[in-house]
Amino acid sequence: MFSKLLTISSLLSLALPLVRGVQIPVTVGGVGIIQYTPSSVTANVGDVVVFTFQQKNHTVTQSSFQSPCVQAPGGFDSGFVPVAANNTAGPFPTAQFTVQDTNPVWVFCRQTGHCQQGMVFAINPGNQFAAFQAAATGGSTTSAPAATATAPSGVQTVTATVTVSGSVPVTTTYGSFPGSAAPTSVMSTDHRIVVGGTGVIAFTPANITAQVGDTITFEFRQKNHTVTQSSFAEPCISLTKTSTSGQIAFDSGFMPVADNITNFPTFTIQVNDTAPIWAYCRQATHCGQGMVFAANAVESGSNTFEAFQAKAKALNGTSSSTPSKSAATSWREARYPDAGVALVVFGVVVGLWV
Repeated sequence: MFSKLLTISSLLSLALPLVRGVQIPVTVGGVGIIQYTPSSVTANVGDVVVFTFQQKNHTVTQSSFQSPCVQAPGGFDSGFVPVAANNTAGPFPTAQFTVQDTNPVWVFCRQTGHCQQGMVFAINPGNQFAAFQAAATGGSTTSAPAATATAPSGVQTVTATVTVSGSVPVTTTYGSFPGSAAPTSVMSTDHRIVVGGTGVIAFTPANITAQVGDTITFEFRQKNHTVTQSSFAEPCISLTKTSTSGQIAFDSGFMPVADNITNFPTFTIQVNDTAPIWAYCRQATHCGQGMVFAANAVESGSNTFEAFQAKAKALNGTSSSTPSKSAATSWREARYPDAGVALVVFGVVVGLWV
């Protein structure tokens, strides 16, 4: 329907129709907010919807009614727009979309887990927005799941029927934990994290939301990095050394990758609960430079990802430079259930790197 969404920060308008309309403001995210405000609008041809991005890291991405959390072929996409938590006064980056007809336009945020938590938006949805949001929270994913997980204990199966364009009824089934604020997907999703790269000392993305049964695959790029579990209190020290309950940290071991390599090694963990997962790279000063990772960090409060990263930089990576265990030992220990996450795939053949 529409192939482009305006640019970020400095607005680049789409070709305007002959009818000049009004500007309709929509706020994207905010401190502790995972939603568009308002979540739907009614607009006329020529109206301009102005998206203002606030705290955290969100997108404005066009989808379809049938697949709320998947970008529509040729659909517009703002790309990720990070806004620091301490930026409370602006200026905030913006994006704009010019309405060219009165057909519904369906939108979602493709930040991990946000669409499934109901972060969707619509222009001219009529009376279909509630069904669109229900389909989003019913287990659709932004990428194909790596595997189907067995439903966790206590999950209830819920079936809902929605009517899509053309009055075609569609039945969707999803799993929900009793008492949860929103439906929880039973399907597992593999979250891909890029580690390092040419001139890059970072995990990308560095902060995600993952559900029980999901996997997190770390793909190692150029240079030599690790992914090592730590704690919020000690960002740059292995959890094995700091745990008071005998937890064994997962640790990929060092993964040297030459500049000309195209087949990248991987290391995968599985999420067993919703507790935050903290990790870092124990290569020399990398943790002290902010090379840390988190899954399921709180959005607001004292233990946010930003606070974790700031603490790593403040400690300057002290006591994090020397590996205490071999990759093979870490692989075995990561299987212990007390670690909170279990290793699923260790995508490196022992002895590959010399």
